Amino acid sequence: MNQVNSAVILSSAYFAPVQYYAKIVSHPKAYIEHCENYLKQSYRNRAVILAANGPLPLTIPIVNGPSAKGPIKEQQLSFDYNWQQMHWRSIVSAYNNSPFFEYYADELVPFFETKKWQFLVDFNEEIQAVLLKTLNIKTTIEITETYIAKEDIPSDLSDFRYLIHPKNSVQNPDESFVPAPYHQVFNEKWGFLPNLSILDLLFNEGPATTTLLKSCSR
Repeated sequence: MNQVNSAVILSSAYFAPVQYYAKIVSHPKAYIEHCENYLKQSYRNRAVILAANGPLPLTIPIVNGPSAKGPIKEQQLSFDYNWQQMHWRSIVSAYNNSPFFEYYADELVPFFETKKWQFLVDFNEEIQAVLLKTLNIKTTIEITETYIAKEDIPSDLSDFRYLIHPKNSVQNPDESFVPAPYHQVFNEKWGFLPNLSILDLLFNEGPATTTLLKSCSR
C-alpha cells in the first residue's frame, strides 16, 4: 500500500509512542477512533517514558478502573488521586536535563495543572492538537463517527488501531516502521530504547523531531 496516497486510522492515545506519530506524519489524513469499545492496558490511557531506572509507564486512571467498559468516548478521567501531579513530576525528573525540555515544557504543563477534562478522548485529542501544532505537522485529523470492523476497512485506509501496543507480547510486527536512533538522556545506562512516548523524542531532539519521524517510515 502506498502510504502517501492513503489515510491511516489510529486509536486515541495519551502522549503516544514514536511509531504512532510516524504514522500520522507519513499520511495526508489520519482518523482517530472514538467509536470502539475501550481497551484496557493500551496506549489509550498509557504513555511510556524513559526514567533513570528504565522505561516508566504513566497510566491515566479511568472511572471504574479495571471494571471500565463500553465505548471509549464515554470513559471518564478519575481524579481520586492527583495523577496529573505525579505524571508531571515523573516527566520533569526524566527530562529536566534533556536539551529541549525547557523549550517545550510551558506548552505541556497545563495538561497537568487542571481538571477541566471529563473524558479521556477529549484530553488525548487536545494533547495531540498541541503536539501537531508544535511539530508543524499538517496531517488532517478527523474523528470517527461510526465504527468500522477490521474486516471492513477499505483498501486505501491503513488500520493501526490495535497493532501499536505497549506490551511486546501484543505489539504486532510493522515492516513500515523502522525506529531512527537518537540521543536519549540515559543512553549511557540503557543504550537506545526505541518507540517510547513522543515526549522522549521531542525533549531530546526538539525541532528535528518531525524529520526523524519521517525517517522512521518505509
